[in-house]
Amino acid sequence: MKKDNDSSGGDDGGDENKLIAERRAKLTALRHSTAAAGTTAFPNDFRRDALAAQLQAAFGERSGEWLEANPTHVKVGGRVMFKRVMGKASFAKLADRTGQIQLYLQQEALGAGYDAFKGWDVGDILGASGVLFRTKTGELSVRVDAVRLLVKSLRPLPDKWHGLADTETRYRQRYVDLIMSDASREVFRTRTRIVRYLRDFLDALDFLEVETPMMQPIPGGAAARPFKTHHNSLDLDMYLRIAPELYLKRLIVGGIERVYEINRNFRNEGLSTQHNPEFTMLELYLAWADYRDLMDWIEKATRGLADALNGSQQLTYQGRAYDLSKPFRRVTLEQALIEANPDLDPLSLRDLTYLRRRCERLGIKFHGDDGPGKLQIELFEKTTESALLDPTFVHAYPAEISPLSRPNDADPFLADRFEFFIAGREIANGFSELNDAEDQAARFRAQAARKDKGDEEAMFYDADYVRALEYGMPPTAGLGVGIDRLVMFFTNSPSIRDVILFPHMRPEGG
Repeated sequence: MKKDNDSSGGDDGGDENKLIAERRAKLTALRHSTAAAGTTAFPNDFRRDALAAQLQAAFGERSGEWLEANPTHVKVGGRVMFKRVMGKASFAKLADRTGQIQLYLQQEALGAGYDAFKGWDVGDILGASGVLFRTKTGELSVRVDAVRLLVKSLRPLPDKWHGLADTETRYRQRYVDLIMSDASREVFRTRTRIVRYLRDFLDALDFLEVETPMMQPIPGGAAARPFKTHHNSLDLDMYLRIAPELYLKRLIVGGIERVYEINRNFRNEGLSTQHNPEFTMLELYLAWADYRDLMDWIEKATRGLADALNGSQQLTYQGRAYDLSKPFRRVTLEQALIEANPDLDPLSLRDLTYLRRRCERLGIKFHGDDGPGKLQIELFEKTTESALLDPTFVHAYPAEISPLSRPNDADPFLADRFEFFIAGREIANGFSELNDAEDQAARFRAQAARKDKGDEEAMFYDADYVRALEYGMPPTAGLGVGIDRLVMFFTNSPSIRDVILFPHMRPEGG
């Protein structure tokens, strides 16, 4: 018995190069033969009429006897994932977008077509037609009466049992990862379902989905370092947006009282398991609401997502169980700091000298003009954030680091702002919006002063946005949700690169 399951490129680059050379030689011979016959080596006239999953759904429970009594002729097409040649009969597995279907090929039925098939490789893309039947082992299969090579694959696939063992190669060659891994394909199907669920959720609440500029003359809406580009015709420096916030709030001023956008943001920051410089955000704004309404919204939407994706509000992420049916915890930032740092003096949490000493002891760098609110955040990110595993709203953020948030009426040191955490990472950020144009202008001026002193993440002064606020923006709450991190949680993915089809990476060999 001869087995041909050419699914491995060998142990080293030399073996792979040899296999590639062999496949190129096959393609050259194919080009000559098809040219002589007046056809092409890459035909585009085959049309399938059935998919693997459709066949399993329609005939998976039918017996072999029923299939023989009710012959069903089908045309299937896909990539050869397995091939076993046994003299005058052979088996192959074809993969399409829904799954795999087995082919049974016989020399008696195919003649010269069978001899051609024996020379084709795992990875090639075929079209085949035939009648459904069950093999002796009971597998639903197609008894092939015609088969064609549609695309000659020039590179061998990884070993089918190990797939792409190297994580970096999986990210760089996502196309191969998707060919080999059902789990990887399912991650991105789930990602699409998550985005669709959020859209449906908001549309049902009468939100309007919009698109705002990706290139902006003034980047705003977040504390982040932007990417810079140049518009030649206008001779104008522009920036890839770090957030759509200031444009969406202009729409609130214009009377679009419920608005959202799901799109890309760009921040010129480092790479990690949680950060990609290009990422997807859901950002929404709701007039006649405050930040507490948004916490309720997140809690409801998160549970709804769990039900829609898993049929349960209990799930596991990286080996830890999560119960989303329980009320999500709500804690102030200062309370969270005290819980994570039992030796922290609760009466000194706003004392600048005390906080500086605390940061110095932990090796936290800070600027000389950082106030107590900024130092609180530095301590929070260093000591507290990673311990927030169960769903938690941390609210009452310092106003100092919330230049677009409404100040708290009872305590001006604080802003009416929260961040939402699951599994030790921030998923969302929301607040009651600052709609006092004069206060906003003063905060922009303070941010511009920080930028002049070298803070590359400080905000620009946006005069047009201040002008918009001067026309009057109703009381409004705003929210940003990190889609990539949300997908990580619901797909049990440890790295943001697992949920981005083509994550940014250093150049190969760099």
